[in-house]
Order: sequence, then C-alpha cells, then structure tokens
Amino acid sequence: MNIEARASPPVWSSAELGAESSAAIELFRRSRIAEPLEKYLEVFDQYRETYRELLRLTDDLREVEAVALEILGDEKLREAFRYIAGPPISIDDLQVVAEVPSLAPSRLRRQPEMAKAAVAAVLEGLDRRRFPWVGEVRAPSETERDAAVLASAAQIAAQRVATIRRNEGKQQQEARVQETLAQHGFVEVPTRKIRMLSQAPGPGEFCMESHLGTRKADVIATLWDERVLAIECKVSNSALNSIKRLNNDAAVKAETWRKEFGELQVVPAAVLSGVYKLANLEQAQHRGLTLWWAHRLDDLTAWVERTRL
Repeated sequence: MNIEARASPPVWSSAELGAESSAAIELFRRSRIAEPLEKYLEVFDQYRETYRELLRLTDDLREVEAVALEILGDEKLREAFRYIAGPPISIDDLQVVAEVPSLAPSRLRRQPEMAKAAVAAVLEGLDRRRFPWVGEVRAPSETERDAAVLASAAQIAAQRVATIRRNEGKQQQEARVQETLAQHGFVEVPTRKIRMLSQAPGPGEFCMESHLGTRKADVIATLWDERVLAIECKVSNSALNSIKRLNNDAAVKAETWRKEFGELQVVPAAVLSGVYKLANLEQAQHRGLTLWWAHRLDDLTAWVERTRL
C-alpha cells in the first residue's frame, strides 16, 4: 500500500459513529450528574445582589434614565439590566434596537443621549410579569420585589452557567488536543494568519487558534507528509445544538478550506464530545470533515503517525 492510501483520513461506518456517539453521550451524562450545584448557586448569589443593587439604584426601575450611565458603565449592572426584558436582549440587538453605534462607557459619557436611548429600548421590552408595578406606576410590595429579584437571578444564573459549561468544555478539549500533539512529538509554535500554505507551521509543528485562509481553526498542525491538519474542537449538549456546532460551523469550514487550498493539501477535522445525532455525523463526514472523538484521541495520533514519510 502506498503512502497516500495508507495516510488517507479515516471514514467511519454508521455503526462505528453510532457506537462512539453513544459512548460520548454517556460520558456527557456522567459529567452533568457529577457537576456540583455550587457553581450555579455561586452565580445565583452574585446576581441576586446585583439585582438588589439595580432596584435600589433605580428606585425599583421607576427612575432609570437618571442613572443610565451608571448602569451601562458597570458590566454586571448592564448585564442584569438587559435581562429585565422578556426575553433578554443581547448587546448586539440592543445597539440595533436603540440605534446607537456603541455602548462603550467612554462613548456613552461623551454622548449621554445614547445611554438614555439604550435604557429606553430595554424598558420597552420590560417583563411585566416579573415587574408588574412599573406599568401600574406604583411602588412594589416587598414580596413582589423579592420575587422579581429571585426570578431574575435564577434566569441569568442558568444562562451564565450554560455559557461557562460550553467555554470550559471547549477549553478543556483544546488543551487535551494540544497536550496530545505535544506528547507525540509535535512542537507548538506561535499563532498566525495563514493566507498561503507556506505560512503554516512546519512538519511536526502546530499552533493554536489561528486563521487558515478566511476561517479560523482551533488547532492547526502540519503533518509529517506536509499536509495541513485543521482541527475544530466541538462540544455539544444536545442533538439540536450539534447541527449548529458540527454541520453549520465545522463542516462549512471544511468545505471552505478544501476550496481555498485544495483537497490534497488540507485535512479538515473535528474533535467531538457531547451529544450528536448520527445523521448529522454522517452528513458532516460526507461533506469532507474528518471526525475524531475526545475520548479516543489515540485514533487521531495513530493516524498522524501514518503520515510519516
């Protein structure tokens, strides 16, 4: 068997993909069960105090405009304030809805009318179930205030913990790939923008989170046979979420890189953990994305070894 055939990226059967997907789901389930409640409670307690401060500062949301700069200039107050809308409004959406070019504190101090427009936009979407007294133009009862604070803190804590989970999972996965490559003889080099393959790391080298052509990859390694391996690290918490992370992101990047640099020069790949639907795995693989599992990185390194000339 010649070197080209021997070093072809693996194409997994449906049975193989199904078996490893089930293993990844079981590992995901165990990690969720074992995850401590303390993380959620810590974030909840932080934002409960932030909401108490927000209500105190704004006279229970009845005098917001006068302190608009103070709210938008403080990271936690600004985030808590965005979540008084139902549903919460993102920073990007807020800029569009309020028709302001920037929410940077320095810019708002120079143009305070923009801060007033931003808080007015949030108040237009105020959740009237959590804050009924605002529309009724009255002071809240102590029970209403406490209920609003608890509901708001729970909402934002759930979202924040979900974000922390995603970020930590991705960071841990990238670190495992980084460590695995280093253990198998690859040398890490600085990140870079790779517009031409001559700018990629040398054979046996890799860099973290760098641009390859027009798209960014989490890890870029140059194999022993001089092909470029572009790896995306993907963690999915549901079959629906896997469509976004795998098919609408990693597989799209694979097609882009193969078009920009050629099918024989680049090996687009994804290292996966979490929950994936078999049909989505098969589709991504069909679109030219090589798949490896975070719980089976030996498969990745075994294939890399086969690229030695």
